[in-house]
Amino acid sequence: MSGDAIIKRHRRNYDGFFKIDELDVSFVGGAGRTVEQTREVFERGDAVAALLLNLDSNSVVLVEQFRVPALIGRRRDEPASADGWMTETVAGMIDPGDETPEAAVIRETREETGYQIRHPRLIAKFFSSPGGSSERIFLYFAEVRDRDRVEKGGGLEDEDVKLVHLALPALLDRLAAGSIEDPKLLIAACWLRSHLQ
Repeated sequence: MSGDAIIKRHRRNYDGFFKIDELDVSFVGGAGRTVEQTREVFERGDAVAALLLNLDSNSVVLVEQFRVPALIGRRRDEPASADGWMTETVAGMIDPGDETPEAAVIRETREETGYQIRHPRLIAKFFSSPGGSSERIFLYFAEVRDRDRVEKGGGLEDEDVKLVHLALPALLDRLAAGSIEDPKLLIAACWLRSHLQ
């Protein structure tokens, strides 16, 4: 491991719904020389995600939402694409302050799907895109039954979240075909396949 980093300057360049920071950093690199860098960072904070397995229907509970970045990305391949819909795991931001990742995933799961989970199991904690974003994701797994759906779900008022029940074999087929686009779902599906074996 190389030497510790020193943040020499930290400035917020944009402070809206998203935040962009500019940092001057110094660290000792692998060759033993001091490296100086100026980098912009998409400051996203910490997030949670969850893959739910419904034991009654042998299906995973996912959500589908319209995502502008997905639309932009798909237009690089097909300029006329109008498809911005993503099938994903439940996900959301951890409220700044004293909310724990576990409390956040329980809250987000209930808001988006209506399911009440009680003992989520942490699969992994990882950076979503460490080359440009500080976002860390705490990815969980939880088993549910039909009776655990205590609310309608669908997200908050300004969200448009559609609930998707995907049969477990169909999820594993998508995994084998390489057609899962959400990295949270991809990681969770790999974990689940290994867990089921």
